[in-house]
Amino acid sequence: MSARFSESDKHFSELKVSYEEKKDIIKSLLEEFKEVFEKGDDRRIFEELTFCILTSAVGPRMGLKALNALKESLMYADEEELYMRLKDQHKYPEKAGYIIRTREYLRRECNFELKGLILSFKDSIDRRDFFGSNKDIKGIGYLQASHFLRNIGFFGYALLDKNILRSLYEYGILESLKPPTTRKRYLEIEGKMKQFADTIEISIDELDLLLWSERTGHIPK
Repeated sequence: MSARFSESDKHFSELKVSYEEKKDIIKSLLEEFKEVFEKGDDRRIFEELTFCILTSAVGPRMGLKALNALKESLMYADEEELYMRLKDQHKYPEKAGYIIRTREYLRRECNFELKGLILSFKDSIDRRDFFGSNKDIKGIGYLQASHFLRNIGFFGYALLDKNILRSLYEYGILESLKPPTTRKRYLEIEGKMKQFADTIEISIDELDLLLWSERTGHIPK
């Protein structure tokens, strides 16, 4: 870990104070994520995957707004219909094609039994690899695969978006703001974030939400 960070650092103390103020909300949100998988059906799981496809490059607010516009027809609409529903709701309505390609692939691959598919992976890295590097799951890289799995209650992943990278850089965990573009680099940065989380005795999932809220002023979905 970089010498720019130490437990006696003023910013460390401020982060711990902020965590104490927000931890109940953060823990409650993580419990809500767990309930998505425990109580939701395969359609509900696909909604979260769609949300992450829609969130990429535009953020969670636009992603959620767009998802709400699609929910009624998400499981049966063709690309044209989804495109028209996204047209006034999303910066990139062409993501309708991403959703259709992903939906039809999952129907072929696992008969749309998404919960069974996800549980079939016993290793957390393999589980994310399936979503993050699968060319038939369109619009999902390692960041959004981590986002998806976190949002359905599978924890231990770092969501390395620009806000988290900026925070890790400012705390001296990273020497560069350059986002990871390969699996190897993603895992390297994630490993550093896990070390940081261990050092300050906050789980990586809680730390992710905490850092995001520190930069944006709210705790994200």
